[in-house]
Amino acid sequence: MIKLINKKINDIDASEIILVKDLKSKYIKDVKILKENGFSAKNEEICVLIESSRVYVGIEDFEDYDSIRVGLSLAFNKLKLNKNIKIASYVSKCSYWFIRAVVEGVILGGYSFDKYKSEKNKINVKSFQISTENYLDEKLNVDDAKEAINEASIIANSTNFTRDIVNEIPNNIYPKSLAKIAKDLSKSNNLACNILKEEDLKEENMNAFLAVGRASVNPSRLIHLSYKGKNAKKNIVLIGKGLTYDSGGLSLKPADYMVTMKSDKSGACAVLGIIKAVSELKMDVNLDVFIGAAENMIGGNAYKPDDVLIAKNKTTIEVRNTDAEGRLVLADTLCYAQEKIKKIDYILDYATLTGACVVAVGPYTSGLMGYNDDLKSEFRTQATKSGELTAPLEFNKYLEKKIKSKIADISNTGEDRYAGAQTAGIFLSHFLTKENKEKWMHIDIAGPAYRESEWGYNPAGGSGAGVRMTLAWISSLINK
Repeated sequence: MIKLINKKINDIDASEIILVKDLKSKYIKDVKILKENGFSAKNEEICVLIESSRVYVGIEDFEDYDSIRVGLSLAFNKLKLNKNIKIASYVSKCSYWFIRAVVEGVILGGYSFDKYKSEKNKINVKSFQISTENYLDEKLNVDDAKEAINEASIIANSTNFTRDIVNEIPNNIYPKSLAKIAKDLSKSNNLACNILKEEDLKEENMNAFLAVGRASVNPSRLIHLSYKGKNAKKNIVLIGKGLTYDSGGLSLKPADYMVTMKSDKSGACAVLGIIKAVSELKMDVNLDVFIGAAENMIGGNAYKPDDVLIAKNKTTIEVRNTDAEGRLVLADTLCYAQEKIKKIDYILDYATLTGACVVAVGPYTSGLMGYNDDLKSEFRTQATKSGELTAPLEFNKYLEKKIKSKIADISNTGEDRYAGAQTAGIFLSHFLTKENKEKWMHIDIAGPAYRESEWGYNPAGGSGAGVRMTLAWISSLINK
């Protein structure tokens, strides 16, 4: 759909999207009309000129790539319903991240999940053509630009792949069907795949994991996908929380908190999107993805507050709240992953783990936790480039005491509701081997993974949180 056209924009028979930093450029043909309409080129400012088939988009800083994504999203959605229209856009600044932002703005901004709507959202655009002409008169390296378009398309489409699974309804996505999605992905993308069923989990002594899914009619699954890079420079393990539905268990959620709990699988969906993109980009990395997939339901055999569970690494866990279930699934999955993969450079886990993280950093930001400050800092730098927002949440020695148990090694929740995101991260750290603690980072995506209203270039629903920032980080590791 998106391609580079080595022509001046006036020579392309298409509607135009023009990114504008100011109104002084010789390429701005409609200065008088724009001024009459009060257009001042501020971020997210749009002016549609129907007669001339031009859409002007305000961009205050051409290195503010996320504003470019938002602007392109807004402009594309103004034109996408036009019948059989082609769209051309200036490359206003010739850099990899600029072109990537343009492409991502179009693909991510044009996304919608309308599978269950009688009336579908239509996109009539046949192609999005990017002109090599740019109004900064910079020389464009055509090969580099084409590479940027290709990479951005793969990354954005993998993000939308993630969004689709997050948005899918719980009567269609349960542990077995999530495992099938993973298996289908392994076939299409030439990945190794191994699925553990409940009898396998019992043999592995993954009792914390098994307890969470015990009351569901849909048996739990552990999913392992593996990609081997041709000239791998790093060995990375990613863990995804795959609660395909979370009722809260016997610590039942209030009704209004239960709505949207189909999104509690967002961590699992993110790591699927990441390995999809990594394999399609043929990145020089070995990547192993592990997903703990379960449903947390109620029933006569549900696990209970006051139960003590024995995890795979023999740690005993007092259950104080059955709605703190994701960390139990992740605990055993972390143990299993470290047992199976001996050589690990980095191990990251992704989870919609705590409402406390949303309280701490807001609904659009992921919390980063762990013991390696350099890892958190480097990851955060790349996340910002990718357009994802992150914030570090610090551990300290006093928080460790909050999950002490009087009858077991640790408790699955803190003694009170304070610092809930950090105590959940500290809980997970008990399931890391000593040599892997500095290689680990916990990413709580509870805020941005799923919102009920649109924001930026993210429609209501799943955002694909975690995909783009991780791909940017992996790329930085192998291109150092």
